[in-house]
Amino acid sequence: MNKPRSWSWLLLFTTTGTLLCCAIPITLVSLGFGAAVASMASSAPWLIALSQYKVWMFSVSGLLIALAAWSVYRPGRSCPTDPELAAACQLADKWNKRFIALSAGMWLIGFFAAYALPVLQQ
Repeated sequence: MNKPRSWSWLLLFTTTGTLLCCAIPITLVSLGFGAAVASMASSAPWLIALSQYKVWMFSVSGLLIALAAWSVYRPGRSCPTDPELAAACQLADKWNKRFIALSAGMWLIGFFAAYALPVLQQ
């Protein structure tokens, strides 16, 4: 029996990365908290490197979310007939759907803050 794939941690890692690199700093600066962003950048300099590749960050994380959504919602997917395995499969599906929704929401917030918010403020 194959072990079911869990996209949850990979999704949360990539979407959290987009929030950390791009969305949170832009939002804080827009709200007038530039000193907080400077403090974040000095205590975590790797955020600067991530923000230089924000197009790649958003592209890869968006692709991973789309692949995970396809994996969970694809037609013809079914759980085993064994009651114990079926219960575990249904629970995993329920949590995977929650993580996909959470990740997609985080991605949309990050995308709005990184790309739409700066345009709206001009």
